This record gives sequence, structure tokens and C-alpha cells, in this order.
Amino acid sequence: MDEKTRELRDIFVDVTDGETVTERQEEGHGSLATDAEIDERLRDAVSAMRERLDFRTDLDLDALVRLVRGFYAGQDDAALADALGVDEATVTEARRDLHLVQPDVADAPLDLDAFRRAIETGDPDAAELADSLDSDEATVRDYRDVARVQTEIQSVNDRYRAEFETVLQDRDLAERLTTAAREDGLEEATEGQETNTNL
Repeated sequence: MDEKTRELRDIFVDVTDGETVTERQEEGHGSLATDAEIDERLRDAVSAMRERLDFRTDLDLDALVRLVRGFYAGQDDAALADALGVDEATVTEARRDLHLVQPDVADAPLDLDAFRRAIETGDPDAAELADSLDSDEATVRDYRDVARVQTEIQSVNDRYRAEFETVLQDRDLAERLTTAAREDGLEEATEGQETNTNL
């Protein structure tokens, strides 16, 4: 505690006849989540999601948590499949179960607006829809699934993705603070030392 902090504390104690705020501040330290806590929070979110929604995948909870973490780390379906030891189609299905549909929407091989309009106004035949969109039936069937997931996302106000992102932002913050503290410590330790050495 530096001199200024000590003076402020003494003033506070004189005015309030107590040290309640100081005690609460001391209790509040250490709120940054560990990696294990991050996994546990993701496990809780995925578990709640799986109970409420109709999951098509049979990947276990730990694999789904690894998929969430890998997805937000920038891994594509092929890399995730390799890491989890499953086929790419299983990862795609699990990713959609988890409402992680951004890659599907970003790289859609058909006109998504026209596709949405067509399925909102009725239930057209896959062959007919593929023909009208200059696509193929397999792609149309695949994007019906994406549309189903997007509707599901809207029905839950996108709360699960928001929860994943909040949990993982806490992890990123912890990592940034740890790195900054390490760098500050290194800078202080080497301050004033001769660094221009000739070999």
C-alpha cells in the first residue's frame, strides 16, 4: 500500500468508523476464470442447450466443448474433425446443433435471400428449388437445415452463442492480462540492464 492509498484509507476509517469497503475489496480478488472453469461454464451452456433443443449429433459433451473452443479459435470443420477423430459431416452437424452457422452463411453457394423467400412462401420440392436457384438438390437440402437452425437461433434470441462468446471473452481477457503482467514484470526486471551486447 503506497502513502497516498494509506492516507485515503485513514480518512475513510475516520469518517465511517469501519473498514467494510476495504474488506470487500480484498474478498473480490481473483475473479478471472481458469481454463478448467471456462470448460465447466461451456459444459453447462452446451448441456442446457442439449436439454432444451433437438440435437442431431451424438458427440459427447467434452467433444462438443472442444468443438466450441476450436470453432472460436478459427478452426474449420476439417481441422475440427481431425482434432476430434470424427468425419467432417459429423462436425458440421454438431456445429449447427450448437448454432455455429456463420461459415455456412458466409460461404453459401446459392442466393440465400431467394432461397429464404422460396421456403417462407411454401415447401417447394428440392429438385424444383434447385432448378430455380441454379443449384443442386444436395445443396438445397443442406441449406434447408441451415434455415432450420437459423429459425431455431431466432426462437431462443441467439442466447447460446452469446453465452459461448461471453465465456470465451473472459478467457481471452485473462490471457491478455497474464501476458501483459508477464511482459511488465520482464520489463521491470531488465530495466537499466545493458542489452546491447556484441557477440
